[in-house]
Amino acid sequence: MSTKPDSATINAMAAVAGVPVSNEVAARIANSIGPAFEGFAPITGTLPFDLEPASFVVTQTKAAS
Repeated sequence: MSTKPDSATINAMAAVAGVPVSNEVAARIANSIGPAFEGFAPITGTLPFDLEPASFVVTQTKAAS
């Protein structure tokens, strides 16, 4: 996820995790973490494994070569 999440996204993620939250709480979470997403937006996609932790092995292998 590289875009600022909205309350619907937070609600869905919380439900999948087994900890459903109210719409009010989801909105508060989205407003709280939104600035972090906006702050990292300029460098999105430039880090070796910023969006997909499973690519760590690929990055590690490239570094060892």
